[in-house]
Amino acid sequence: MVDEVLIIKTRGAVAQLFRYALVGLLSNVAGYLAYLMLTYQGGTPKLTMTLLYGVGAAVGFFGNRSLAFEHQGSVLGAGIRYVIAHGIGYLLNLSILIVFVDKLGYAHQWVQGIAIFIVAAFLFLAFKVFVFPVSREGAR
Repeated sequence: MVDEVLIIKTRGAVAQLFRYALVGLLSNVAGYLAYLMLTYQGGTPKLTMTLLYGVGAAVGFFGNRSLAFEHQGSVLGAGIRYVIAHGIGYLLNLSILIVFVDKLGYAHQWVQGIAIFIVAAFLFLAFKVFVFPVSREGAR
């Protein structure tokens, strides 16, 4: 019985991760291409990342809430928690750029490309546990 529950929960988490990855893939590919285009046109890496981070986060809220996490709770409460999680994610992304581009001299294109995956992993955990939690009754 316990093994069956664990298998069901694991399958659910894997499906959730897949849906999160799909939403993230679509939004991050579009955002990264826009980042490359805007920095190629003369935009500074950190300002460009800041503008695109906000746009991507706003669009991603609805995709993640409805598709990835199938959240049925309060939109306002989830929205506030989402902003908090993304605020931390933004600071993580900015810190990565400052350390690896400004301090260590790596190319911003590569650093931002890698940072996307680091921030995405953090955000998946934050969304699952903090932003879009499953209700105590187990209902979604």
